[in-house]
Amino acid sequence: MKHREKFGSRLGFILISAGCAIGLGNVYRFPITTGSYGGAIFVLMYIVFLLLLGIPVMTAELSVGRASQRSIATSFDRLEKPGQKWHWMKIAGIAGNYLLMMFYTTISGWMLIYFWKYLSGSMSVYSGTEEFLNVFNGMLANTGLMVGVCFTVIVVCFGICSLGLQNGVEKITKVMMILLLSLMIMLAIYSCTLSNASQGLKFYLIPSIDKLKEAGISTVISSAMGQAFFTLSIGIGSIAVFGSYIDKERSLLGEAVTIVSLDTFVALMSGFIIFPACFTYNGGQTADAGTVGASFIFTTLSSMFNAMPGGRIVGTLFFLFMIFASFSTVIAVFENIMSFWIEFTNLGRKKIALINIVLVMILSLPCALSLNVWSDIKIFGKNFMDLEDFTVSNLLLPLGSIVYVLFCTSRYGWGWDNYFKEVNTGKGLKIPKWMRGYMSYVLPLIIIAVLIMSII
Repeated sequence: MKHREKFGSRLGFILISAGCAIGLGNVYRFPITTGSYGGAIFVLMYIVFLLLLGIPVMTAELSVGRASQRSIATSFDRLEKPGQKWHWMKIAGIAGNYLLMMFYTTISGWMLIYFWKYLSGSMSVYSGTEEFLNVFNGMLANTGLMVGVCFTVIVVCFGICSLGLQNGVEKITKVMMILLLSLMIMLAIYSCTLSNASQGLKFYLIPSIDKLKEAGISTVISSAMGQAFFTLSIGIGSIAVFGSYIDKERSLLGEAVTIVSLDTFVALMSGFIIFPACFTYNGGQTADAGTVGASFIFTTLSSMFNAMPGGRIVGTLFFLFMIFASFSTVIAVFENIMSFWIEFTNLGRKKIALINIVLVMILSLPCALSLNVWSDIKIFGKNFMDLEDFTVSNLLLPLGSIVYVLFCTSRYGWGWDNYFKEVNTGKGLKIPKWMRGYMSYVLPLIIIAVLIMSII
């Protein structure tokens, strides 16, 4: 195999890894779930479960990646003991990355469409959630448009990956992430100046026992646990590959904390944008648990943008930010796919990109067509988009996370001693020895609970 590329800087590793974790779910799912399950009390529990669940699993993924210097396609082969079968995980990992892109590229295309709608001013003629819902449904029904924007996302993002790790992925993602964070701060500041912003911020930032009782303690806990787990996209090797691109200068717990902190910052900032707007232009109503979906962005939020002074500019900037959020994830996962092919073949990046542009285009068609001409086709009661999303989010992510944790802690896998040495190599935060019992026995049970809840 060719000499493995490395990041040009630690900042590049942090921003690209965070970009992989930061996605559309941070922007629409987190604030909607927060609004549905008690506001500030949900946010507190969410942060607690990030500490208990998200960070330990991420250190396991990063450790396997850095120790093996490989992606999920060959990392287990390299670290497992002779005769073991942990390398079977590569099947789920590779499939998970492709499945994720089969629907995520379509949703990313929606952001391009709405960015153009706001930039051109064509959204200004609509008012009310019902009209915006009709616009959204009309977009989905346009087969050519859905396929076209999906293919555009695929070509652009694989094109960036074809330029190389440092010259393409790192250079462009760093710029996108810096712009993403800047846009979020600008929008949050603006939103906090709205007339009823104080009511929205009170709901968002001041915990209320009454809100907890109203939503139900068990419901809030399970929802916070699920959100903390799924927001990081851990379990299918999307983060591990970036561990393989870094040296051993810094410990991996510190790096995981930084990545999770950036991911959480984006989620929290989305609340600062949405809750003041909801309490000013939507009568204090957020979304309920039944509307946790991407359409919230294009209906409720769009109607609020149009009611705001300067709403066209706000909407344009918001969907530009959404493009950066979605593209950062697509580029990161495409880089993981590129890494698979580099490890398995002798092909160069440009040839691998061309092959995968065609492959992912074909694989993405069922999702794009399931919104229109194939809308009547259902599998287990779900269209292709929902089925692909469910398979990745509710099955492969938690199952993959269990494998990573057990591989790093069990004497029948890579083992605690190897993991402990790898994760603590370098400057920075260290995992204490007492964590062994928690990661070996308690953490897998928490992930199994998340798996059961996500299936139910």
